[in-house]
Amino acid sequence: MSKQFYFELKKKSATSMARRGVVHTPHGDIQTPCYMPVGTQATVKAMTPEDVKACGAEIILSNTYHLHLRPGEELVREAGGLHKFMRWDRPILTDSGGFQVFSLASLRKITEEGVAFRSHIDGSKHLFSPETVMGIENALGADIMMQLDVCSAYPCDRRTAEDAMRRSLRWAERCKKAHAREDQALFGIVQGAFERDLRIESAKALADMDFPGYGIGGLSVGEPKPQMYELLEATTPELPAGKPRYLMGVGSPDCLIEGALRGVDMFDCVLATRIARNGTVFTPNGRMVLRNAKYIHDFDPIDPECDCYTCRNYSRAYIRHLFKAEEILGAHLCSVHNLRFLLRLMERIRAAIENDTLEQLRDEFFARYDMTRTF
Repeated sequence: MSKQFYFELKKKSATSMARRGVVHTPHGDIQTPCYMPVGTQATVKAMTPEDVKACGAEIILSNTYHLHLRPGEELVREAGGLHKFMRWDRPILTDSGGFQVFSLASLRKITEEGVAFRSHIDGSKHLFSPETVMGIENALGADIMMQLDVCSAYPCDRRTAEDAMRRSLRWAERCKKAHAREDQALFGIVQGAFERDLRIESAKALADMDFPGYGIGGLSVGEPKPQMYELLEATTPELPAGKPRYLMGVGSPDCLIEGALRGVDMFDCVLATRIARNGTVFTPNGRMVLRNAKYIHDFDPIDPECDCYTCRNYSRAYIRHLFKAEEILGAHLCSVHNLRFLLRLMERIRAAIENDTLEQLRDEFFARYDMTRTF
């Protein structure tokens, strides 16, 4: 493992799988468990880098598929790498684009060589192989980069799940061989769809390959959350205790708590900023839809308990007005709040692990948070 990247395990929970740690990278340390805001196209939508830092983010995620298509990795390399291009001086993780290509469905074809696909932008033809993806991610220059893998749909038959898992393992080996920069940490990705034994086999095989960290992919693709939690409980114990574990594409408040309880160190999801652009925000009681008429005369902040810039300065009534007037400031203010809500929750999760009170935090959180409705 590179001396510039390593995981420091600081505390194990006495009552659950939860862990408290630090990921050390060339661009700074990441306190874990952590939530990573998603900057798919080298920007967290509606946010400046300064805004994202003010919310408490220590790392953000960008996407290889989107950056390859636009503006292209060679332009990013010419700019001095992704950090300089987007003016973010803290750690960055780049996803391999495997999930995005998987989502294209009719526009792609998977073979042992890789994934041939057509761009969703202009229909141009492209090939993502383990080798080409490593070249793209090396050019982008993120601190953490992900292997190319095959994600299975939900539901999924066992044969499809096994074929995808074994191909992902073969591609993991090819990614390791093609990875060319010691200042970037390459993570393997656990697959196996919804088959417990396949996920365990995948985790063990990747552990034997000795990656600096491990993604857990192919979850939160439509399956019931209890099923995801069961698979996490089976998977995380098979991964090395001294390496970070990253649950990919998962980041709702309830999943952050439940995932941390099951030994996950890193999370990401577009949910926070996506719903913010529609005027929906997280609160301790559940999701609030600020477009609703009930907020016309409501001059309270979104959440009186929140310390974010939005809640310190603006009212529900004003933000509702912005959305009704189609002013883009509304999307910005709600994005600030939602990111700070999740990042503040992670701060509480880390403190609870240190104090062996994470189960108590979970119980207190769910006593208030209603996942079944918006208000």
